[in-house]
Amino acid sequence: MFFIYNLISTFFLIISPIIVIYRIAIGKEDKIRFLERYAISSKKRKKGKLVWFHCSSVGELLSIIPIIEKLELNTKIDQVLITTTTLSSSKIFEKFKFKKSLHQFFPIDNKFILNRFLSYWKPAALLLCESEIWPNLICSTKNRKIKLILINARITKKSFKRWRLLKHFSKKIFKKFDVCFSQNTETKARLVKLGATNTKNLGNLKFTTSKNIKYDILDNKIRSFFKRKKILITGASTHFNEENFVIQSHLHFQKKSKNIISIIIPRHIERVSEITKELNKFSLKYHTHSNQNKINDKIDIYIVDTYGELNKFYRISDLVFMGGSLIKHGGQNPLEPAKHGCRIIHGPNIDNFKEIYNKLNDMKISTKFHSYKIGIKTIDNKLKNKKSNFDNKKIINYGQKILKSTYTEIIKLI
Repeated sequence: MFFIYNLISTFFLIISPIIVIYRIAIGKEDKIRFLERYAISSKKRKKGKLVWFHCSSVGELLSIIPIIEKLELNTKIDQVLITTTTLSSSKIFEKFKFKKSLHQFFPIDNKFILNRFLSYWKPAALLLCESEIWPNLICSTKNRKIKLILINARITKKSFKRWRLLKHFSKKIFKKFDVCFSQNTETKARLVKLGATNTKNLGNLKFTTSKNIKYDILDNKIRSFFKRKKILITGASTHFNEENFVIQSHLHFQKKSKNIISIIIPRHIERVSEITKELNKFSLKYHTHSNQNKINDKIDIYIVDTYGELNKFYRISDLVFMGGSLIKHGGQNPLEPAKHGCRIIHGPNIDNFKEIYNKLNDMKISTKFHSYKIGIKTIDNKLKNKKSNFDNKKIINYGQKILKSTYTEIIKLI
């Protein structure tokens, strides 16, 4: 299997310039720093101990930022290298202004490229985040006797089934980790079945929050508009047909109040046209976020048809319906709205975030419903509760415990 994988990675390396040029053309690749993909570094390595973290994109990067902040203060660590795969994550990293931590784009998972990368950076340890399992990277790192750690590990049911199809291959890969820190009990059990020999469930780092994260806010005109309205519900990361729940809820409460507005933030903005068609069926007026014209005070639904805006709207919302839960998708992560003090309601299909939802339910932050009728009743009960938001200190304190235990375990190893 390794032979086949290496053939594929070599083929990918050969065609990669075409892919990189295309990504530059569509704005998904840095036109100067793309050379980092080939282990041509744009930053210098300092003398001393270097620790390398690799995560996929923005969400994973933000989850490890509190650990990076602690390592910044640790005098035994001279440099911290963070690699990610996306352009957006590199821009987020730049906002933190770290002194001894730096960012590079993740190199292609090819033996030649990786050996060049490892020879230059010489990390004392490599910490892979969540589900970043790269066979050549793992083997090349282990061959150099570099500490190999999987942190905040997450193996979904779907990816577990895929790995199980390659049982012998997966065992060779996962047994190479010195330790795997899982974010939930399900992942821990799956890691053991896949071949990991040392696993610990420390909790989900996404519960943690950096004090230095500064969220963007809506511009004054839009904020002024929403202050004049009562936001009924924000439908976040909605999938096909889930907007209908927001629509039916709005129509129900519209009879009781004339000043309400609902927000829809679809998971995929290319679905906006089908959403507006549905709104037209019910004669509901709407405004899209990308529309620069003045917002009509009589609109019913505000549609966020741009990416990267979720946190701006969580800041002004009290009640959030998390999408991906009324269809067989497995749900979407509710932690960001919860950390902003929003109460969460969701459908029954939350397999991908079951333990997170269980914790939020224990904290009385989230509520599950199985039908539109019960969902609307749930909204009504929430609206009757005079205290619109909850104290998010519960989540912050819980996140700090996870951060402390994870950091303590990492320091023992590196």
